[in-house]
Amino acid sequence: MNESVNILVVDDESVIREVLEKILLKGGFSVATVGNGKLALRYLKSYRVNLLISDIKMPEMSGLELLKAVKLRHPEIAVIMMTAYGDSYSIKDALLLGADEYITKPFKADELSMVIERVTWRFLSPQKSGQPVPVKKSIK
Repeated sequence: MNESVNILVVDDESVIREVLEKILLKGGFSVATVGNGKLALRYLKSYRVNLLISDIKMPEMSGLELLKAVKLRHPEIAVIMMTAYGDSYSIKDALLLGADEYITKPFKADELSMVIERVTWRFLSPQKSGQPVPVKKSIK
């Protein structure tokens, strides 16, 4: 099932994007990465995405602003928000705005895998059809 799950990772830190991409590719997912919310919204106009993983704190457009836009324009996309350890207010805000799960940084690969498994099991199981997005390093 993993190869049919198309994931878009949004984080302003290239190191985080690269680490997540490696973990997700190893898990058999189709993965694309972008560096900010505006690029994410542009990407979503052209590619089918099942799961968006986004940092909350980013310049230009915050992850919470991105979450609002995604849930408004693409309510079928499951969303996992990432935040720094101890930032419980942002987590609460993200869940109130419609985030499906969250994970705190720093996280371990197995923690991320568990969160993704919960999301794919709960939200994406009925969406087994469709073509995976092309595997991309990043979009500029």
